[in-house]
Amino acid sequence: MDLRVLATAFFGQYILLFKNHARFLGFGFLVAFASSAGQTYFIGVFGPQIQLVFNLSHTEWGSYYLFGTLASAVILPWTGRYLDSVDLRKYVTIVLASLAISCLIFSQTYSSFMLVLGVFLLRQTGQGLASHTAITSISRYLDDNRGKGIAIASMGFSMGEALLPFLAVLSIAMFGWRETYLLVALCLVFILPLALWSLKGFAARYEKRAVGSDAGVGQESPDQIRVHQTGIHSATGVKSLTQRQMFAERRFYLLLPAIIIPSVIMTGLFFHHLTLAEMKHWSAAWVTGNYWIYAISSITTLFLAGPLIDRFTATRIVPIYLVPLILALSLLIPAQNPLWVIPYMGLIGMTSGLHFAGLSALWAELYGTVYLGGIKSVIGSISVFASALGPVFIGIMVDLRFSFSYICSVFIGLCVLATLMLILGLRQR
Repeated sequence: MDLRVLATAFFGQYILLFKNHARFLGFGFLVAFASSAGQTYFIGVFGPQIQLVFNLSHTEWGSYYLFGTLASAVILPWTGRYLDSVDLRKYVTIVLASLAISCLIFSQTYSSFMLVLGVFLLRQTGQGLASHTAITSISRYLDDNRGKGIAIASMGFSMGEALLPFLAVLSIAMFGWRETYLLVALCLVFILPLALWSLKGFAARYEKRAVGSDAGVGQESPDQIRVHQTGIHSATGVKSLTQRQMFAERRFYLLLPAIIIPSVIMTGLFFHHLTLAEMKHWSAAWVTGNYWIYAISSITTLFLAGPLIDRFTATRIVPIYLVPLILALSLLIPAQNPLWVIPYMGLIGMTSGLHFAGLSALWAELYGTVYLGGIKSVIGSISVFASALGPVFIGIMVDLRFSFSYICSVFIGLCVLATLMLILGLRQR
């Protein structure tokens, strides 16, 4: 009976949230799903074909990916901060239209320079801005239900991870890799009007939010200006810090490894999953075909973590989020039977779910929501930068004949270090 009451209360929270914010949650889901076109788990599937067409080694392809991703990381703090000042409807229109154009350009690359440019555009508009728009918007406008809202919106990432890599493998086999990215561009043309439709009534939400907390920035009295200089309080009562104030905190640098190291590891693994399959003598279709386990695990974790974050705060939940990744890497070291792919995918899905739900809510808890677009654009830029290192690092190690077991052992050590620093950082005030 107690379990029934608990389950009813748990799902009742989500049902009530859907009832009050269905359209806006749909917006976050759609934009997160659309970001898949520029995510590593999707681009990585095209790696073997691109290496064949351009005659690239693992290191060379990883290096091209590194250059394009680094360029995206450099400008993301600038492009991402406009989410704080530009109307959300205009901003998402620019982002999704640019992502569709990026897919079109990437499909027509015939030189090394164009390949790097195509990677840059996909990473900037997809993995960078589309993800940033989806999660930051939910974090900003759903204060009391931030954890659950992020969980629902992040299902867009999980749905993309579950379906699109496998569908891309089939499409590449049937039509070719260029034609597949043309199809993606066409799909984005249909997603954009759906995203705008889901923002119907957003103007009222924005005005209510502005009157309650954030409006008037730039139109304050002298007394208010002095308050802004040391940080202002958002609607949640959390002191809002600017990018500069965040960089001045020692706590931020203790949290950095927890941002950087998982991005390096998980991006590198997804980018080279087909390489892993080859080294382990597993089927590529088997590995990508089990991405749905990763997605289900991520979604389940998201839904369970959302209410916990809303009740206990992300600060208390986040310290455990790298533990499943450590276990997954530990399983991968001795794994020879392809069935080990199943628990491996499930465990990294748990870390992914905790990452989306926990870290996304953490920045609002620590630094407020007034300057959240700018704060998260910096965090996003760091994550993008870190994600650029993973593919080239693994590529170099593979070309140097290091085993995946050795690579996983190095990654386990880095995860342990990041966890210890994260715990220490969250104790700072």
